[in-house]
Amino acid sequence: MKSFDVAAVVTGGASGLGEATTRALAARGAAVTVLDLQEERGQALAAELGGHTTFVRTDVTDEASVQAAVAEAAGKNRPLRIAVNCAGIGWAQRTVGRDGQPHDLGAFVRTVSVNLIGTFNVLRLAAAAMSATEPDDEGERGVVVNTASIAAYDGQIGQIAYAASKGGIVGMTLPAARDLASVGVRVCTIAPGLVDTPLLAGLPEEARTALAAGIPFPKRLGRPADFAQLALSVIEHGYLNGEVIRMDGALRMAPR
Repeated sequence: MKSFDVAAVVTGGASGLGEATTRALAARGAAVTVLDLQEERGQALAAELGGHTTFVRTDVTDEASVQAAVAEAAGKNRPLRIAVNCAGIGWAQRTVGRDGQPHDLGAFVRTVSVNLIGTFNVLRLAAAAMSATEPDDEGERGVVVNTASIAAYDGQIGQIAYAASKGGIVGMTLPAARDLASVGVRVCTIAPGLVDTPLLAGLPEEARTALAAGIPFPKRLGRPADFAQLALSVIEHGYLNGEVIRMDGALRMAPR
């Protein structure tokens, strides 16, 4: 994509990876619609960035909710060309616990619903809106960047729900790209490693230092800005399609 003078949607755009991506896109001139359940944070971010940045409270698992948000983004005075999926939740529980109890089925379903089904829901609806726009001079109408995790490949003990949900995102990247080739929409996925998001911010500094020490290089936690930079690079690079990119400092997770 040669220009950021377009409309964009970012799910989970009010915090963490999504907030960094929202800021980066807005700085490049995109009209960003932030899709998130965190209304207070989302409204505050939109007010801070001003301009063409807006917030729509959105449940990515709900069809009508996403349809309304995509319609608002597509209704701006620029074509909708960018969708970045950052919304997600985590869950830690073994398949069978030390007490012999099986994994909570509801928690597994919820994790897959938000992370995988929510990503697909936004992907399909955003891509449909993109398909209705005029293509650029190379036939491109848009790009979708999804967020997986290295847990999709290196899921640890207790990560079965999270790893399954992120593995599903990895698995649908290529078929989605092939499906949407006919309408000129690219699909790529970023699989981050240990990134210093609000989830890790709650850990003691000693634990954070230990996590960073296990990363080959650079020996630090990833930054949300690292993710945003990569997302924008994927958006700009018109020949990247159907690819999953690990962003992890060469980390390969141990079983625990």
